[in-house]
Amino acid sequence: MRCYLYPVEYMPANYDVSIQGFEKRTPCHRIVGMDNVVSLPYGNKPKPVPFPHFPSTLHAVVWRNWDIVDHKRIAATLQMSPSDVFSIGTSMGLPLPQRLTNLKRKRIALTIIRRNWHLLPYDQLLQLLDWTPSELEFTLREDDFLYVKLGNHKPDCPAVHYRPQTQAELSACANLRKAVNDAFPDGLPNNPQPLFQFIDDLSTLPAARVAPKASTLSPRYCYSYFALYGDPLLTPELDPYPNGYVAELSRAGVDGVWLQAVLQKLAPFPFEPLRADKHEARLKSLGNLTRRLAKQGIKLWLYLNEPRAMPKAFFDKYPHLKGVTEGDWTTLCTSTPEVRAWLKSSVTTICKAAPDLGGFFTISGSENLTHCWSHGQGAACPRCSILGMPAVVADLHKAIQEGIDAAGNKQRLIAWDWGWPDAGVKQTIESLPKEISVMSVSEWDTPINRGGIPSTIGEYSVTITKPGPRATRHWSYATASGHRSIAKMQAANSWEMSAVPYIPSVRLTAEHAAAVKEAGVSGMMLGWTLGGYPSPNLAVVAEVGAGASPRRAMEAVAARRNGKKYQAATVQLWDAVSDSILEFPFHISTVYQAPFQQSVANPLWIQPTGYKSTMVGFGYDDIDGWRAVYPPQIFAAQLTKVSDAILAAVARVHEIGYVSAGLTQDARYAEAVALAYGSVADQTRFYMLRTAGKLSSRAAHQLLDREQARAMRMLALQAEDACIGFEASNQYYFLRMDLLEKVINIADVRSSV
Repeated sequence: MRCYLYPVEYMPANYDVSIQGFEKRTPCHRIVGMDNVVSLPYGNKPKPVPFPHFPSTLHAVVWRNWDIVDHKRIAATLQMSPSDVFSIGTSMGLPLPQRLTNLKRKRIALTIIRRNWHLLPYDQLLQLLDWTPSELEFTLREDDFLYVKLGNHKPDCPAVHYRPQTQAELSACANLRKAVNDAFPDGLPNNPQPLFQFIDDLSTLPAARVAPKASTLSPRYCYSYFALYGDPLLTPELDPYPNGYVAELSRAGVDGVWLQAVLQKLAPFPFEPLRADKHEARLKSLGNLTRRLAKQGIKLWLYLNEPRAMPKAFFDKYPHLKGVTEGDWTTLCTSTPEVRAWLKSSVTTICKAAPDLGGFFTISGSENLTHCWSHGQGAACPRCSILGMPAVVADLHKAIQEGIDAAGNKQRLIAWDWGWPDAGVKQTIESLPKEISVMSVSEWDTPINRGGIPSTIGEYSVTITKPGPRATRHWSYATASGHRSIAKMQAANSWEMSAVPYIPSVRLTAEHAAAVKEAGVSGMMLGWTLGGYPSPNLAVVAEVGAGASPRRAMEAVAARRNGKKYQAATVQLWDAVSDSILEFPFHISTVYQAPFQQSVANPLWIQPTGYKSTMVGFGYDDIDGWRAVYPPQIFAAQLTKVSDAILAAVARVHEIGYVSAGLTQDARYAEAVALAYGSVADQTRFYMLRTAGKLSSRAAHQLLDREQARAMRMLALQAEDACIGFEASNQYYFLRMDLLEKVINIADVRSSV
């Protein structure tokens, strides 16, 4: 996720402007492990938030890890026996635990970290994960800015160890058991779909391959729906693109996919060769992957964010390569011949090893400190200060393009303008080699008015149907200087709600794709790390690219997906969801800070937590952070308006009776979106009532009734479909134990007000 370099008016006030803040501003906790001394960050060590609905923290740890951590490991972490773990869990009314294979447990580590962040100190968290300190340090730093999502601080949690339960705790456990049984008198849903079942399903080859239609929009590329950040080229058992999934993407009209890449990991690094350890194995794996994908008509693109900054100590040996410094990190100056030559040769090495590679796309103004102007500090470099930002950025891309040309395999390069200062964009584009395409976020800077409140789309919105002024301006610069243009859009979902594989606002996607095509754009990035499920949203983009109007594209995909019998009902649902979500109260801070991803699983607190909400991490009770420019009443009203309209559309589908699997899936995801928006609306109202001292009012109790109903319904939906609650870069936002926790949380609130 890219999160920092928005215009100031879009930026949450409590965020650092650089990932290097991890080192520069964050106090650390030193832990001695098997891999030497490692510094883990803890920030200002705030007190953890309370969870008074549990008898003790030990009970909370057992509850939250019940389904996803082996009970022997829970027992070892808490210094108890597995039988004691089971006894405590059942005393609280917990069902038989779900079982995960060891391979699938590797895919849920971020979920484990997040749900124990306020419960366990680092040493016990490491024991629960069965990780070394360096593994946790790397994940917090590098795994899509996880430490930022966790709030840039580690709560100061005391150690949690087993002791016999007191009588008061046994009585409290009985109350929890009663709350669960009262909510589910017939028990929880039988045979819930196993977590990550979608990986097995998507890995199965479809019965027949569908030849893609010719399209004027290419590439049309997306990220894997279930990739791990990690090191996928060295972990084949965690393949982000199994053949069955690739075939389904091809059927949905996708012709490209992407992975992150770090040049030091894929090519020799002459300055410190050990940093390139195992690069030959990665290159071999990359070549195999690109060949396999090419057989199904899919090209792999590598995301470059280069050159990565180096620790300051590196420049004791190479002072002539030094650029600008930020915290403990310094840039490899791309205006030096040695760095430029290394960039070129690295790209050539990759292209020769993987001749079927589609190419590269870059972000050269991201959170990571890369070239000397990447964070606007190029004036501090004696070389780059003379050249200026446009020339430095253009020459960086020239070096990459020269590397591609030297390999002779016709890979392409896409320069993404994300983070480029407006004042230098035109000159930068004009200075790029003509072979390089220019990509811009389509929806950026689009003005909106929702609920009478004017705002502007930053990015990450499915609610926009045409390119915004920033993108059209940048594409015009590209066209005028002989470059192809690429649009980046969120075709399937966004941080407006990423806990479903796609939001079935299919008409909006089709209309947006048609407008992008009309603007003369040649290709499309279909989403950032979210939205890679083979959805009808992706399919309509391909239909539009092949010449269909938005309406014809919808009808074609609906008929192919659900048959002629359900075509009309499918399109009707897509239209209704599209109409409804146009009322979503968008602001970039809102989609990052409000708990749309946790949704109904976000607990309610009677007393203020004092915490600020975090980027798609913890919502807490920070309604001022959630609502951004919207007054709280309007924020809640807009979300309720969207939720009610979508639920009405879903009800119309249910009135039909039996429908096709595809329409059932569309309705299920639409309902999950509606539940999330309705929940955030009522959470907002809850805290407005708390401020007014009216938590004992009838309105508050009616609100609690609605929240409990939503938790129970979301639990049922997730039991039907294990995609619900999941997103690749955050893994599971919520599980059934979180939704059950909301039930006991509500019971505790009722008894306390």
